[in-house]
Amino acid sequence: MKYILIILLISMVAVLGCTPAQDSAESAEDSYEMAADAIEYELGAWSENWDLAMNAAKELKRPVLVNFTGSDWCMWCIRLVNEVFSKDEFHEYAKENLILLKLDFPSKITQSAELKKQNETLQNQFGIQGFPTILLLDSSGKEIGRTGYQQGGVQSYIKHLQSILK
Repeated sequence: MKYILIILLISMVAVLGCTPAQDSAESAEDSYEMAADAIEYELGAWSENWDLAMNAAKELKRPVLVNFTGSDWCMWCIRLVNEVFSKDEFHEYAKENLILLKLDFPSKITQSAELKKQNETLQNQFGIQGFPTILLLDSSGKEIGRTGYQQGGVQSYIKHLQSILK
């Protein structure tokens, strides 16, 4: 009887442990606009497609802000979204000045094999070792600068990005 109870308990833990959790990362994601599978790049929105973002950068002659993130597990990534990327002021700045590309490495969010492969390839190409890593690239894909989370909120972060882009 003990063995049956133990097996039943282990089975329940396994099943419940595999169900998707809903936490504060998801609420942050709600305001973190994305244009993942859009045919055309939407100004001020986050794309998850490298080719789409780079084509938009070339066409609009703008730098690309690449956000290497662990959106559902990385505390600093979540803070960056909550304090900067989800704010209207950042959205307006990005709409006028940047192309936004989000390369996510989630632990609980399901991604297509193609998206995972793209993100891993770019992680290796740019030597990304921690999250969040924010790259600023020119329209040809050459790195202009690299940063991460910065304290101070949206206005401070925009000034920080502008100093890198000068």
